[in-house]
Amino acid sequence: MKRLCNVCILLFFCGYLGLNAQNQVADPMKDVNLVIDHTLDSINKVRTVRPEAGSTRKGDNPVLFLVGNSTMRTGTLGNGNNGQWGWGYYMLEYFDENRITVENHALGGTSSRTFYNRFWPDVLKGIRKGDWVIIELGHNDNGPYDSGRARASIPGIGKETLDVTIQETGVQETVYTFGEYMRKFINDIKAKGAYPILMSLTPRNAWEDADSTIITRVNETYGLWSKQVAKKARIPFIDLNEITARKFEKFGKEKVKTMFYLDRIHTSAFGARVNVESAVEGIRQSKGLKLADYLKPVVPDTVTGSSRKKGCPVLFTIGDSTVKNADKDKDGMWGWGSVIHELFDTNRITVENHAMAGRSARTFLDEGRWDKVYNALQPGDFVLIQFGHNDLGDINIGKARGELKGAGEESKVYLMEKTGKYQVIYTFGWYLRKFIRDAQEKGAVPIVLSHTPRNMWDNGQITRNTSSFGTWTRQAAEATGAYYVDLNRITADKLQVIGYEQGLKWVGEYFKNDHTHTSWKGALLNAESIVEGLKEVNCPLADFLK
Repeated sequence: MKRLCNVCILLFFCGYLGLNAQNQVADPMKDVNLVIDHTLDSINKVRTVRPEAGSTRKGDNPVLFLVGNSTMRTGTLGNGNNGQWGWGYYMLEYFDENRITVENHALGGTSSRTFYNRFWPDVLKGIRKGDWVIIELGHNDNGPYDSGRARASIPGIGKETLDVTIQETGVQETVYTFGEYMRKFINDIKAKGAYPILMSLTPRNAWEDADSTIITRVNETYGLWSKQVAKKARIPFIDLNEITARKFEKFGKEKVKTMFYLDRIHTSAFGARVNVESAVEGIRQSKGLKLADYLKPVVPDTVTGSSRKKGCPVLFTIGDSTVKNADKDKDGMWGWGSVIHELFDTNRITVENHAMAGRSARTFLDEGRWDKVYNALQPGDFVLIQFGHNDLGDINIGKARGELKGAGEESKVYLMEKTGKYQVIYTFGWYLRKFIRDAQEKGAVPIVLSHTPRNMWDNGQITRNTSSFGTWTRQAAEATGAYYVDLNRITADKLQVIGYEQGLKWVGEYFKNDHTHTSWKGALLNAESIVEGLKEVNCPLADFLK
């Protein structure tokens, strides 16, 4: 009887200690950014649309598995239908598909705890020896332990546990620390003969304070804990949070806003691109990480900016066919960007015409043409920007090059007929502001031009664009502090005088084949008008004129 009493006392004491330990578990992390997650999907629906793990494997080639949350893959399909993209969507573009395939198994709304419990077993089935697994989790490891989504992990990397009963379902569950869930992932991967890589979280659009230029890091929480776990497990750790945060700080607050859509955590296509490039940079820079061997080689751009003379700036021109056309036959069609160099002292500045016929501001950006110029820009360079001729067409059908009208912040998600992919479309002015701010960020001087006038007349008056693109262009310049040259007005005034004094027949000499595209004579007239405008607004580019 005495022995039985002692056992009861011991059991009571152990139970007390266990309960006390439970009570000493730290409170879950709070989402100080108060972000509303728009990407949570039902488990059943998710399982019906997700690919079978390992199904992309080619022969005996390895597979790179991506495990994460909505910053890696938004929504059930992860296709950007809400205007948000995760960086995992673009990861496959950076790897040699003939040697390795990429599978994005991330899911919006998941934490380390919920992903491990609900989705990891299915992913694990497809992992083989020699595969790779990148894990980026932590954004959702907050909130209550036992109610709502019940997705919080215990803060830290310790061995603490908490037994909970989910209030809504009555299901019992043991909750572990964030670090312990990471260790579980790592151990499972290693047991398969595969290679785990931990990454810190993508940064949010969150700054230290209202006036700060410093992005808030996670280097005291999830970033630190992932690093600590990775170090102890002797596996690679890539500080994705730090790599992208440094880029954001160079971009500035206005540009960083374009990296997100709807809130401060879920990225736009632009933000997802930045994050995936940061992830790839981290892979390349991680000493001894053989996953880098599967990346496509970097092909440097040896053309854009190649005209640069030591100590001299470059003048870049971007636009449509009125800026760059065939530009060969003196009796053919010409853009002003191909003749304007004749007006500058090319011993002190070089001119590169990177415009492309048929492009709008949107498609010039979409096709990566602006990226080449952006990457080549150096402090002291100049950029002449002129769009508008092709920016009023269809948005998601046909040539699909139109934008929303105006110069505001409006945007809308469209399904593109040609590609079957979703895209966020902004206003005409929004695209101009992006070019301007990108140039300013690099220390270059952007000059925005209203588009060239057309040979179109109404009651003896040449038509102007003052009520549409001319206004929107001026508004974009004013909003960003860029130089604005009203090319449409200056050239139209000249053509108006020619029409009055010599007749409309003589105006036709400045155009070729239609009412929009200029002859060599018309291109030179527009170039001369730009020069007048530069002097009119006291632009420093005028200092390089002959």
